[in-house]
Amino acid sequence: MSNHRGKYTGLLICIALLALVILSLYTRQLKTIAFIKELHVPRVSTSASIIDLDGKLNFRARPHVQTQTSWNAPIMWELMFDDTLYDRTHKETKTAVALTVFAVGRYLEAYLEAFLSSAEEHFMLGLPVTYFVFTDLPEKMPKITLAPQRNIKIVKVEKHSRWQDISMMRMKIISEVIDTVLKHNFTYVFCFDVDQIFKGRFGSEALGESVALLHAHYYKLPKDQFTYDRNPESKACMTEGDYYYHAAIFGGTCEKVKTLADYCYINIMEDKLKNVEALWHDESHLNKYFWLNKPTKLLSPEYCWDNNIPNAEDIFIKRLEWAPKDYKKLRTL
Repeated sequence: MSNHRGKYTGLLICIALLALVILSLYTRQLKTIAFIKELHVPRVSTSASIIDLDGKLNFRARPHVQTQTSWNAPIMWELMFDDTLYDRTHKETKTAVALTVFAVGRYLEAYLEAFLSSAEEHFMLGLPVTYFVFTDLPEKMPKITLAPQRNIKIVKVEKHSRWQDISMMRMKIISEVIDTVLKHNFTYVFCFDVDQIFKGRFGSEALGESVALLHAHYYKLPKDQFTYDRNPESKACMTEGDYYYHAAIFGGTCEKVKTLADYCYINIMEDKLKNVEALWHDESHLNKYFWLNKPTKLLSPEYCWDNNIPNAEDIFIKRLEWAPKDYKKLRTL
């Protein structure tokens, strides 16, 4: 009996400690949350239903790549879709899109201007779009010329000492901004890393209920070479999976993206309580989420390509490219 009591007491202590960790981190974000609530976002009439044009896709247009998953979700490649059909349908239903991007520390000066300027040339053209830029340096925001129905909202966030913490804590902030602002004003939300440049159409064909991106370095590799977290102590641990997803882009409806962000945040906090950190941080947790909760649409590596990959025969159009990286300089915040 005493042994059972001891285990029960230990469990209660763990739960209490986890609650304290989450409360502490939540308190540190109160200023950010309050600021988010005060944001004035132009209210648009959003469609209550999700547009599904998958039945119009030509899955045989790309015979040398996989165009559909085992659970019948499309994998979007050039030639599979009619872009005018997608754009016309989303305009008719007044689809509005939010884009979140974090530009903290030296990442702002290194990447943000090119990211936003190129997004204005290629991202969801013709649709209402608001960029939510989370930064610790709002005074250094570049001036971007925006098209009609396009807006930028700047949210000041706390700078963490480690880039890993910046990467992982974005899930908490994404959840908060969805809950306080986005769900009332937007049909879909896309979350991007800032160190990328749009090079070609990244349009309404990418919108879906739950959208994941195939990692450019792993989409052709066998599953045993996927870099899932293998540590059984981590909540991100995976012994099997479908694909390896890249956390540089994920999206969907506000409801689905909030569920993903909450899942990743809670599991990151549980790992922190045990002094564990997943192999690829929030990306490892994102892969675990999509293994348990299958995405309804997958984006091919056309939507986020690394030009250092020598074999690009499958890539007919580079919609988004990795920007050159200097991690030694950039991650010294």
